[in-house]
This record gives sequence, structure tokens and C-alpha cells, in this order.
Amino acid sequence: MIGIIDYNMGNLASVYNACLLLDTKVEIVKNPEELKNFNRIILPGVGAFADAMSHLNETGMKDAIYDFAKSGKPMIGICLGMQLLFESSQEFGHTEGLSLINGEVIKFDKSKMHEDIKIPHVGWNKIINNNSKLFEGLEDPYLYFVHSFHVKTTKNNIIGETEYGYKFTSAVNKDNIYGFQPHPEKSHNNGIQILKNFSKL
Repeated sequence: MIGIIDYNMGNLASVYNACLLLDTKVEIVKNPEELKNFNRIILPGVGAFADAMSHLNETGMKDAIYDFAKSGKPMIGICLGMQLLFESSQEFGHTEGLSLINGEVIKFDKSKMHEDIKIPHVGWNKIINNNSKLFEGLEDPYLYFVHSFHVKTTKNNIIGETEYGYKFTSAVNKDNIYGFQPHPEKSHNNGIQILKNFSKL
């Protein structure tokens, strides 16, 4: 059973509808006390990092996510939800994150890019992956991205990278915790396959 965390930030309906295509029960979870009842959780998110951390604190979800992470059951952060897994973000100043994975969230460095490349990174792009279980069954892993910031972390956490002006980290895994910068719920069959793979971890 998959729980999708509702903390007043973003793309709940589209993630929920995508998960309905999986062979498992899925629910949107607003009460932090109920998080422990699920086998897997998804931390979605669209918007600003600082606002998201405030909502996680205000709703009590921050502590519930820590407890779930300690349980060893799989969890995945999507887009902003992935970025929240890290120690901090540079977006609108310095904001501390959940610190479940070491690293920080940084803005795309325009000085490393051709002047024609636009920020934010919007549209379809490919993940170069290391054959993680999350990518099983994907022959041509093009997925849909919308973001201006990306994570910077150590090599041992990286399971996927994408080229946009330069190579950046687009998928991570540390123990039972996964993060995914593109939107699987907007990535058609490839995205559904990734969610299926997550549901079987």
C-alpha cells in the first residue's frame, strides 16, 4: 500500500492518478500518525523549498517522515520532494532540508552552459542510469522535467544523471530512500514503469 504525503505543496492529484494504474492500493495521507500504516510512501512537491519545509514542520509530517525512513520501508521523493531529502537548499537563501541524504540543492550554473540554454529546465530529457531496480524495463528512459535547481551529492548516492548544459544528478538512492527529479506522473509509460518498479521494491 502506497501513501502519498499531503503537506499542501503541489501535484497530489496527478501523482495519485498515476498510482491508480499500479497493482496496489494507494491513498493520500494528511495525518502524520497514519504514515506508519503504509508499506511505501511518496513525497511529491511543486514550489519553493523553504515553503515546503515550513509545511512539513507545521503539519507534523517532518517527524513522521523521519520515523518512516528509520523503518527501512521504501520511500521516494519526486521533484521538489527529492530535493527536500537533502541537507539544505540555496533557493532564496539557505534553508535546511530533511538531511536524509547528504548533499545540497543548488541552482543551475549558467556559467557552465551555452547562452541559448534556458532556465528553468522544462521538457523531455534522458536519464543515464546505473541499472538500479527503479529503471528496470526502461529501454529509452526519456522523462519530463520542470526545475531550476538540482542536487549536488556524493557519487555513491547517484543512480541517474541527465545532461542539460552539463551533467547533473537526476535520481538518487541511499538505503531505502529514493529521489527522482523528473515527474513520473507526467512521463507517460516510462513514468508508470518507474512507479511500478518502486511499488515492488
